[in-house]
Amino acid sequence: MAGYQRILVAIDLSEEALPVIERAKSIATQFSAQLHLLHVVEPLSLAYGGDIPMDFSSVQDQLQEQSEKTLGEYRQRFDIDEANCHLLMGRPESKVHELSEELGVDLIVVGSHGRKGLALLLGSTANGVLHGATCDVLAVRVG
Repeated sequence: MAGYQRILVAIDLSEEALPVIERAKSIATQFSAQLHLLHVVEPLSLAYGGDIPMDFSSVQDQLQEQSEKTLGEYRQRFDIDEANCHLLMGRPESKVHELSEELGVDLIVVGSHGRKGLALLLGSTANGVLHGATCDVLAVRVG
């Protein structure tokens, strides 16, 4: 088996992202693979469905700025090339699939809380990524 050549690690920006990146970095090192880091900012309008008659643009801008800052910190900490860091806006599952196909990745690494019961039925980002991916997906247990 030839190893992985391009790995996409999709993260939230919590402390739980660290073991996910560490696992992806380890695999990338093992296979001398290119590592890409992705965070997707979900628009507040999607989260609230437009039900709240408020202008969230300043809050959205703050989320974007904080995401850029934290992603940059992770990039430096794990020595990931700036060109391989991606900050996108939209639905996380969709953006992970789109970028993975655009980059031609052969492994997507995500964090998973291992939900059961009702939480599993309602779905999670890791579950959404798994079911729409055209390549291998590794779910790293966190939390």
